[in-house]
Amino acid sequence: MKFLIISIFIFFGVFLEAQMLLRTQVIMGTFITISVDAKDKHLVEHGFKIMKDIDESLSSYKKSAVIYRLNQDKKVKLDSYSYQALKQSKELYKKSDGYFDITVGSITKDLYRFGEQERVPSSQELSDAKVSFRGIHFNKDKAYLDRGIKLDLGGMGKGFGVDKVAAYFRANNIKARISASGDIRCLDICSIDVKNPFSDDKLLSFKTSKKDLGITTSGNYNRYVNSTENNHLINPKLKRPQTKFVSITLIGSISSSFLDAYATASSVMPPEKAYEFLDSLELAYIVLQSDGEMKISSNIHEYTDSLIMNDAVKK
Repeated sequence: MKFLIISIFIFFGVFLEAQMLLRTQVIMGTFITISVDAKDKHLVEHGFKIMKDIDESLSSYKKSAVIYRLNQDKKVKLDSYSYQALKQSKELYKKSDGYFDITVGSITKDLYRFGEQERVPSSQELSDAKVSFRGIHFNKDKAYLDRGIKLDLGGMGKGFGVDKVAAYFRANNIKARISASGDIRCLDICSIDVKNPFSDDKLLSFKTSKKDLGITTSGNYNRYVNSTENNHLINPKLKRPQTKFVSITLIGSISSSFLDAYATASSVMPPEKAYEFLDSLELAYIVLQSDGEMKISSNIHEYTDSLIMNDAVKK
């Protein structure tokens, strides 16, 4: 399937039944939306509190946050969330053959400065940047960083937050739906729209076929400096932004933090390796390549019902 690259974008619309209550707050620098049955509305505020607590732990922007202080001081006392996130990041680094590496913060934070006085660094600056997971040292109580190392947990932080909120609602037997930008968790059946931002057209629509599924997207279209060639998805081995994929969407039963990180990691892999990696995982994918081609995994119907392609994007 081919269509103009300029028309490619993906985000999710979650259609709600009439009895569902939806609330949205700005946390983690994005819109966090929680929907529950109206009878369970008294639990929603605690869901937002969990997200705020995680932001206070994992943010690299908030001066009071644990990870921000670790980046600044090179040592910090960890709380439960920051320890769990670092532990997961280490596991994800290994599972992704080093393509998920939170030490790209030396590039995203210090050089491109995404979200803060953004700029385009020189090739020499990128080459000189220190990116090495071996530069992180931690146990459950404290962490310290080698000189030149800086962390950016943006590749899994929102998914991590969605997981914790989902766990709270799951424990209370609540059919909640949680959305944090490109990370969604449906504890019930959800209807999803994948849309084109430059028109009212849908690229495709589907319903989740199982309860408790995560849907995650990672793309280079919404966070870049000057052009998408200077995007926030950094290949840690080349120390350069990726340019082969416009977006990668994953659907699966595994945790949202892992879906988030796998989408980030596969986005910066060479295409052949990315597809080999994704095919090895228990999930479905929708990939929009930079050449305008869309690829959908053969197992997509294990996770979706009523998959409908827009005629405009069918080849």
